[in-house]
Amino acid sequence: MTRRLRSLEICAGAGGQALGLERAGFDPVMLVDNDGHSCATLRANRPRWRVLETDLNDFVGTEHEGVAYVDLLSGGLPSAPFSIAGRQQGVADDRDLLRTAIFLTMDVQPRAILLECTPNLLSPRFTSVRDFVESELKHLGYVWDWHILDAQLFGVPQTRRNGLLVAMRSEDFTRFTWPEGDAQATTLGEALRESMASRGWIHADEWARLADQVAPTIIGGSKNHGGADLGPTRSKRCWEAVGINGGSLGDHVPDPHFPLDPKAGRGGLPKLTIDQVRRLQGFPDDWTIAGGKTSAYRQLAQAVPPPLAEALGHQIADALCG
Repeated sequence: MTRRLRSLEICAGAGGQALGLERAGFDPVMLVDNDGHSCATLRANRPRWRVLETDLNDFVGTEHEGVAYVDLLSGGLPSAPFSIAGRQQGVADDRDLLRTAIFLTMDVQPRAILLECTPNLLSPRFTSVRDFVESELKHLGYVWDWHILDAQLFGVPQTRRNGLLVAMRSEDFTRFTWPEGDAQATTLGEALRESMASRGWIHADEWARLADQVAPTIIGGSKNHGGADLGPTRSKRCWEAVGINGGSLGDHVPDPHFPLDPKAGRGGLPKLTIDQVRRLQGFPDDWTIAGGKTSAYRQLAQAVPPPLAEALGHQIADALCG
């Protein structure tokens, strides 16, 4: 695929999906998000991108030049309406934007659609929601498929299952296949050993051996509750099992003589920094995240990992370019 394609990115967040799609050949004509810090992140990293801070429910694509008839409408939708932590209220949750995205499809009429959300959306509980989506897509002339992909198979050093919807016109969709990825995932220790040792921590190698498995899923970041920590109690226990204190984020990696004592519980384990969370989410180290610690973690925790988005983008681009 040689020519560049055009995309509209909604719920753009920290730009993980947009970055991955850019690598795959898509240039966004506009990126939309309602969070000021997320918009600042996008502008800081890609000053040429046209970023609009607004509620997606108020966004009308055809009111903006160059947005209609893009090659791809893409977005990472809020997972809370369909997640266990979010009480699985689905479309009754005022944070739900799935229907809004489908209505936007009617307005913009893209050649292809890529929407990411929690895998729970594909569970029997939300059959009626998917039926609505499929009915509207069929009416608009699209063919679609739902799928779950784990980002660890695409170079992201954590277990991260993503629920995905891809839709295209039938003539393009016949050429689309889901990316398969590589089963050789990077472990937490391999991904962060160098970072943990960067201030001379004498236990970095010992910690890396303790963390010799793929990291748990980075979760949390809801605006309704929680702060800069690694999620609820069950999630924190998973992180503790791989040598991380998930009670909060650290400002720095361990100093030379920070004690490593797994038997002491969280107090004997290092905390992740924002820089390390960024790396575990597959962002490049130079990708600036605007805002304070809580906002930065929220943006990263909710992001689509760029390597996964890139793999999907290549498959979509190949299908569209024939």
